[in-house]
Amino acid sequence: MSILPFDDRDGTIWMNGQLKSWRDCKTHVLTHGLHYGSSVFEGERSYGGKVFKLEEHTQRLFDSAKLMDMKIPFSQQEINEACYRVLEANNIVDGYLRPVAWRGSEMMAVSAQNTKIHVAIAAWSWPAYFKNEAISLGWAKYRRPSAESAPVHAKAAGLYMICTLSKHECETQGFDDALMLDYRGQVAEATGANVFFVKGGELHTPIADCFLNGITRRTVIDLAKGLGIKVNERVIMPDELSDMQECFLVGTAVEVKPVARIGDNHFQVGDISNKLMEAYGALVRS
Repeated sequence: MSILPFDDRDGTIWMNGQLKSWRDCKTHVLTHGLHYGSSVFEGERSYGGKVFKLEEHTQRLFDSAKLMDMKIPFSQQEINEACYRVLEANNIVDGYLRPVAWRGSEMMAVSAQNTKIHVAIAAWSWPAYFKNEAISLGWAKYRRPSAESAPVHAKAAGLYMICTLSKHECETQGFDDALMLDYRGQVAEATGANVFFVKGGELHTPIADCFLNGITRRTVIDLAKGLGIKVNERVIMPDELSDMQECFLVGTAVEVKPVARIGDNHFQVGDISNKLMEAYGALVRS
């Protein structure tokens, strides 16, 4: 089945303060963000017409921009209002939103202090990131860098280059996604989602010190604690996976998604995974 290209769709996008026709939202080929990765973005979901954790997403967009030495020329309130204007303009009740900010084309060199910061927000229907009930992960070739090597706590476009390469390689091997290690060889995350494991009735998840402490990650931790499930944020090594009973990914796009396999390690879709899927689904629609 062919996929409708994202540059040729009906609809409306908010761009630099105005609602514009989807096909008219263009940027120049010599845009700094395209050449040097000077771009930050968010991924958000709307349920029943309400954007889940909108204020937290917008705050993270601004925090990411600050880490990337970019000043967004709008207030957080203006961005929040623009998100709802985009949903209304496109008649979307349940959908996905993509706010993005990037450096423009005023300068074409590594230094770009005089470039204009552009902002756009698009929205579209996106029912499910993965179609399978439980997914499989291969091992990523590339590793998450240290905080001394990159602005790892920014949701910056350039940090996703190794994610794209890792996901492509694992997909060619028959997997749905890739599990990434960090620079120390510790389990980190999937290419666009945080990872949790279940062992002995408790949750185990890597410490988010060199990758995003995701909004969904924090939400699921709070839900688990509310259900009386102990959460262990700790170092997890690859050889520990054979002792884990359950595994799932969490993120705005994937929501809460069970994992059946990572490499040669197999997991069941168990009680805790099901409880947290149910609790998360109820929360986002409440």
